[in-house]
Amino acid sequence: MAKTVKTAPNSAMISQRARPEILAMGGYVSARSIEKSNRDTIFLDANECAFEPFIGAQNLSRYPEQQPTALQEAICRWLDVSKRHITITRGADEAIDCLVRAFCVPGQDNIVICPPTFAMYAQSATLQNAEVRQAKLDKTFDLDVKLINQTTDKNTKIIFVCSPNNPTANLMNRARILRLCADYAETALVVVDETYVEFADSESLIPCLDAHANLVILRTLSKSHAAAGLRCGVAVARSDVTGLLQKVLAPYPLAQPVVDAALTILSAKSQSVLAAKRRDIVTRRNQVAASFAACPDIVEVLPSDANYLLVRVKDAADLCEKCRASGIILRNQSHQPGLENSVRVSIGSDEDMQAFLAVVRGETISARTNQRVETVIRKTNETAISVRVNLDAAAPVRINTGIGFYDHMLDQIAKHGGFSLEIECDGDLHIDPHHSVEDCAIALGQAIRLALGDKRGIGRYGFFLPMDESQVKVALDFGGRFYLDFNADFPESHVGDLPTDMVPHVFYSLAENMQANLHIAVTGENTHHMVEACFKGFGRALRQAIRREGDEMPSTKGSL
Repeated sequence: MAKTVKTAPNSAMISQRARPEILAMGGYVSARSIEKSNRDTIFLDANECAFEPFIGAQNLSRYPEQQPTALQEAICRWLDVSKRHITITRGADEAIDCLVRAFCVPGQDNIVICPPTFAMYAQSATLQNAEVRQAKLDKTFDLDVKLINQTTDKNTKIIFVCSPNNPTANLMNRARILRLCADYAETALVVVDETYVEFADSESLIPCLDAHANLVILRTLSKSHAAAGLRCGVAVARSDVTGLLQKVLAPYPLAQPVVDAALTILSAKSQSVLAAKRRDIVTRRNQVAASFAACPDIVEVLPSDANYLLVRVKDAADLCEKCRASGIILRNQSHQPGLENSVRVSIGSDEDMQAFLAVVRGETISARTNQRVETVIRKTNETAISVRVNLDAAAPVRINTGIGFYDHMLDQIAKHGGFSLEIECDGDLHIDPHHSVEDCAIALGQAIRLALGDKRGIGRYGFFLPMDESQVKVALDFGGRFYLDFNADFPESHVGDLPTDMVPHVFYSLAENMQANLHIAVTGENTHHMVEACFKGFGRALRQAIRREGDEMPSTKGSL
């Protein structure tokens, strides 16, 4: 039934394809959509409490806006769109549901999906009692426009396209998508789910809204912004479609903590960090795909434009069960058309992927499951810190405290200690480095102590080291009792951007939170050499102390 529109599409034309009752309804007017407010506004309109539910809570006692202004502005900066084109939802899933509810008359209308594809399109249609029609992807897992045209009829309201596609991980041909938009300009929405597009070497279709009034783009913070637990997504569409979506959207879909976290994620600083992490995922994805060549049970690895791989194997059920027995969960996609004996593998950390590859190769991963790994999250009014250690792996070592010389010193601890260390810190450096330096040491000490567990088999003690004209003596004992003896007379007040009076604080915090005895004495003439010798010496002492030498408890008491 598809026909090409020869004239420019009327932007209001496609909205008339919505359910008549949705077009006619006024929409619920929430308490926070009536009046603009400020900090001095007295709210007596919504039966809210005039106090917060617990000490330290902020803005939890009041209803949020349906479309919070600050979050709208942040999303508009992210996607380079106008407010009138966005509807913020609880993940892209809610946007899918709202589109189907707004446009599909129950028992009459249909949607078209292109399997193998994301299951939620069909799920939402089924809940709305809308027919689900299938136009399978072609042999290359791209859109078959001719088949889609054969599948539609006058009651087709939405055509869903996932690009990059879940689970096949490939981008859909851009020209084919735009051809669909033109073919169905007056009759159906073309909803393009771009959940994974940030992992692909491709531009979003959002700029194409200017030419195609029936185009809707779905985006989310779940994948590209590592916020699957937050549930924050957005539908980008012409303003008439946006207006319809907000009619069927819940009055208060976004909890205030979600809004606050999303604003932090979408800040310029976080966006820069997340972009680098996405690049790491893509690099690791490509490395893992290359590693499969040596695995006899792998039949084919499909090219990926997402943060996962679709892998054809000899026996998908068997591989999934082997992985499950080793504590690794995969997604068997064999039920999807054309994907017999295929599994979807998300790209995890370096350690996660090494463990998965070990299972695929038929190796044991018992050593991995016994690794001493710990993550500590520390958040105060001054700092937000994440520390992850793996005492049984040498990499990765990634440190970013915002204090260059301190990063260098912590790197020395990890490298000379022979363990993996990842530290990220967002601290109040506009005041001074004190809180960031001390709090990172506290969190690192806690992570090391927790990773050591019951300390069975460790060396327990460590000593030493010279560096140019300086010399440091380090004695360390993981005996479970805290004590620090630190002796140094640094000639200068700073080394780089690290105040030398913070160096004793670092080792005090480490000793206290590791619950260890730590003695450090350093002499020398060059402050840089003296400070660096302390950190290197501590790293070397730590290497000896944490090294496993068997399974015995290194104490006559039987515990540490």
